[in-house]
Amino acid sequence: MQVILLEKIQKMGNLGDLANVKAGYARNFLIPQGKVKPATKANLAEFELIKAELQANEAKTLKAAQALELKMTDIVCNIQANAGEEGKLFGSINATDIQTSLAASGFEVEKRDINMPEAIRHIGEYDISVDLYTDIAVSIKVIVEASKKA
Repeated sequence: MQVILLEKIQKMGNLGDLANVKAGYARNFLIPQGKVKPATKANLAEFELIKAELQANEAKTLKAAQALELKMTDIVCNIQANAGEEGKLFGSINATDIQTSLAASGFEVEKRDINMPEAIRHIGEYDISVDLYTDIAVSIKVIVEASKKA
């Protein structure tokens, strides 16, 4: 199925590009999310009318993501967790815990934008990347410490 991209989508193309995608992917995900429109003559004509507005919105979103990237550079998340004698955690640290820690620091990010190769199961320092926009990712440091026993 051929579609018109209404925003920049990684691995598919930029705003206004025509892309071929599977019909189910377009019908069930891309079209309901407002990311694409089917490439019909009527939709192509309509796209030309709203293209400038979409480009302005995309530029504004990109500028906001770049500003957030500058603020988030060198951010350190300190997370306290219950750990055993040898530094092994009782449980694990996952994207939700990192999202909560970032929110406490004043940075609102989506859980799906936090890239962790696997859950953290030991105390220590870890480098995690956070996707802010299609091509903008920032690296943050996560320090997991054993919680103090009362």
